[in-house]
Amino acid sequence: MPFAGETRKVGSGQTSLSTNVFMPPVQMSRGAVDAETLDLRIPSGGLRGDGTQPPPATAPERATIGYLRAWMLVLPVDLAVMLAPVPFNADHWRGLTVMGLLTIALLASGGLYRSRLHLSILDEAPVILSRFLVAASLVAFVAALRHESFANFGSLLRAAAVMVVLLLVGRGLSMWTIMTGRRRRIVGHATILVGSGPVAADLAEVLARYPQYGLRVVGFVDNPHRTDHAVHDLTHLGDLDDLTVAMARAKADVLLIADPNITDSRFAGLLRQAMATTYDILVVPRMHQFQTQTARPDHIGAIPVMRIRPPRLSGWRWALKRSVDVVFSALALLALAPVLALCALAVRIEGGPGVLFRQQRVGRHGKLFEVLKFRSMRPASEAESQTTWSVANDSRVGPVGRFLRRTSLDELPQLWNILRGDMTLVGPRPERPHFVEVFSAAHSHYSWRHRVPAGLTGLAQVSGLRGDTPISDRARFDNYYIENWSLWLDFKILLRTIREVMVAGGR
Repeated sequence: MPFAGETRKVGSGQTSLSTNVFMPPVQMSRGAVDAETLDLRIPSGGLRGDGTQPPPATAPERATIGYLRAWMLVLPVDLAVMLAPVPFNADHWRGLTVMGLLTIALLASGGLYRSRLHLSILDEAPVILSRFLVAASLVAFVAALRHESFANFGSLLRAAAVMVVLLLVGRGLSMWTIMTGRRRRIVGHATILVGSGPVAADLAEVLARYPQYGLRVVGFVDNPHRTDHAVHDLTHLGDLDDLTVAMARAKADVLLIADPNITDSRFAGLLRQAMATTYDILVVPRMHQFQTQTARPDHIGAIPVMRIRPPRLSGWRWALKRSVDVVFSALALLALAPVLALCALAVRIEGGPGVLFRQQRVGRHGKLFEVLKFRSMRPASEAESQTTWSVANDSRVGPVGRFLRRTSLDELPQLWNILRGDMTLVGPRPERPHFVEVFSAAHSHYSWRHRVPAGLTGLAQVSGLRGDTPISDRARFDNYYIENWSLWLDFKILLRTIREVMVAGGR
């Protein structure tokens, strides 16, 4: 393996790609469940997956500014030019202000303030015009309803025409400024290539020749013994195992995935590993020779690229999710107090003392917590409770327990877990430490579920994956939820949960 800073030539050796390139997100062993926290954290640095130290990748001098983003310039300019006609149109200042702000909101919802590699006002103009026309139409419609006379309607349309012209001119100037900064290498983002084949070589050549894309390649990561190695003049920052370590040490903020020597299943693992960070992720489609129809396609030279935008599992949206959890769980505990009392009384009459069932479950990042449920059956022992998979038709489940399970009322005490912060309203359902160990060993992506807190309900549950259903399917749905998370998705799952409860679609 070459040292960091050494330029590799074409290798002549050949080796097969092992299945342990990535450090698995779960390192489980016998006795691990006795710890207070299971080791389920995503690796972010340190040793490689095989326990060895990665090559010491040294970061090159950063001659460019990497923390700037396009929206920092484009958004203020758009806002300024949109509101510029307002002071000169006293009769329509309210309508023009609303029109401008509504246009900004529509542009933001359409991704017009997200960074792009290829910049062209001709590409942006159709989308900008269409969204401006929507905003202008809404304002004109409201104005027509509020005013009986159309005497001043022409002046409103003229002011709107000036506004859209200024918007296009301002956007063009913003793009020219960004392109100039990139060409002069004032602004640029340190980028690591993943792969060393022909596609990676083409990307490296194009990015070196045309700095207007704003990406500065600092090196590449790939299998050191691939036989079709084509990158000759870039620094080798390590193997695929070293991805996160190389990103941190090279101070790179963009990951450009080209043609790594890796199978599709491990390629998905590579993406998940990168998505656990805050880096920008660009991916060249496998069939890059054919253009794909996307809402806003992007490209480097003639090579199409897709931008992977993982949900940020932190920040204001995540804080809002937590705020909703606290408010909802507190209000629900108060509103459902009579229902909780009736359930507790029914359980007490049927099964005697011990209304609540307490059990250890695995939460976010492997942290253990005690989940609460209404007892629907009494296990033979604590060991059975922790290690035996419950079945739907267990003879020890009485009529009350069966009703609580079918209507999911046995889960209501978990509102207290949500209020405490152990759980969230929507997320992957928590599992016992013993089964986390078993399922993580059997299904490679099972432990990725623990990137978020456990939930009272989840996408897998409202999709019919409850009880004795395949664990692989549950993990697939849970990871889909995490990687496509949004507040709207949470809302949809809550609505579907209400339907499941109403039709008694539980166990």
